[in-house]
Amino acid sequence: MSSQLKLPTLGDSEFRRLQTLMAEASGIILAPNKRPLVAGRLMKRLRHYRLDNYASYLQLLDQPAYLKERRLVVDLLTTNETYFFREHPHFDFLGSWLSGRKGPLKCWSAACSSGEEPYSLAMVIQEHLRSGDWSILASDLSLSMLEKAAEGIYDMAQAKYFPQGWLQRHCLSGVGDMRGRFRVQAALRERVSLREINIVQPLPEGLGTFDVIFLRNVLIYFNNEEKQRIVQRLVSQLQPGGLLFIGHAESIHGFDLPLRLLNPSVYERL
Repeated sequence: MSSQLKLPTLGDSEFRRLQTLMAEASGIILAPNKRPLVAGRLMKRLRHYRLDNYASYLQLLDQPAYLKERRLVVDLLTTNETYFFREHPHFDFLGSWLSGRKGPLKCWSAACSSGEEPYSLAMVIQEHLRSGDWSILASDLSLSMLEKAAEGIYDMAQAKYFPQGWLQRHCLSGVGDMRGRFRVQAALRERVSLREINIVQPLPEGLGTFDVIFLRNVLIYFNNEEKQRIVQRLVSQLQPGGLLFIGHAESIHGFDLPLRLLNPSVYERL
C-alpha cells in the first residue's frame, strides 16, 4: 500500500461556503477559477488543525471560539503580491505633480497591504514636495498585513526597483541577524498612520479629505456595482483638484463620477 497521503479536495459546496464567507466579510467575490488558489492557501490551516478535509475546517470556522481563524481566512485569501514602486509610472507622475505643489498634503493608501505602497509614497513625497507638512493614511482589511507594515522591515530583494540612492537615503540596511534586510527610516514611518478600514463598508466618521488617494489593484476583486460604490465612497473623500490612482489593469469607465482622466489610470477630482 502506498504511503503517499491523498490531498483533500475542495468540493463545490465547501467552495460556495467560502465564497459566502468572503463576500460577507470583505465584499470580495471569489471567482470559480480561484478555487485552486483557495485550496492551496487554506491547506496549511488544515494541517495546522490536523484535519482531513475542508468540510471539517468549515465546521470549525462556524464555532464562536474561532472568530480569529475566520479573520485569518480573509487575510490568506486577500493577500497579494506587492513590492516597492509597483507600477512605477504612477510614482513618476506623482513626483512631477508634487514638484509644482505648495502647502500641506494628505494622502491615503486605501489598500496598503504590507506597507510597500505607502512607504513608496512617503519617499516620493520626501523627495519632491517643497513643504514639510504632509501625512499618509495607510489602511487595509488585514490586521496581519498592517502589523507587518508597522514594522517597516523588508527583504533586500524588495529594493530592486528603488530609484538610485533612495535606499541609502530613506532606509537602514540590516547587519548581523538582520543582514539581507532593510528598514524604512523612522522619520518616514512616523508620517504613515496605519488603520484597519474595510472600504466595502461605510467609511469611519471624521476621516477627513485627501489630496491623493491610491486605490490600486483591489477593484479587480469586485463586481461592477460594488466597484462603483467603493470608488464613489473614496472620491467623496478626495479634495477638488486631488488625484485618484487605480491599477493599470483596472477600469472605472462608464461610472458617473466627478473625475477627469489625466494619465493612464490617474484621475483628477473635479
